[in-house]
Amino acid sequence: MDNMTIIAVASIVIAGITTGFGTMGPALAEGKAVATALSSLAQQPDASATITRTLFVGLAMIESTAIYCFVVSMILIFANPFWNHVIAKAAGK
Repeated sequence: MDNMTIIAVASIVIAGITTGFGTMGPALAEGKAVATALSSLAQQPDASATITRTLFVGLAMIESTAIYCFVVSMILIFANPFWNHVIAKAAGK
C-alpha cells in the first residue's frame, strides 16, 4: 500500500470515529440537560423563564461540540492538510 492510500484510509476511518463519538457525547448531554430542566420546571414552575433561557443557552453550547466534530471530519475528508505533504513527497521522487 502506498502513502496516498494509507492517508486516505486513515482519514476516512478517523472522520467516522470523530463523527461517531462527537455526536454520542452531545446527544447524551442534551438528553440529561433536558431531563434536568423538566425536573426543575416541575418543581418550580414560577422560574420557567429563567430555566428555559438557561436551558437553551446550555443546549447551544453542547451542540457546538457536535458541530466542531463534524467540521473536523469534513476537513479530514475534503481538505486534509496531509495530502499536500504526501503529494510534494511523491513529486520529489
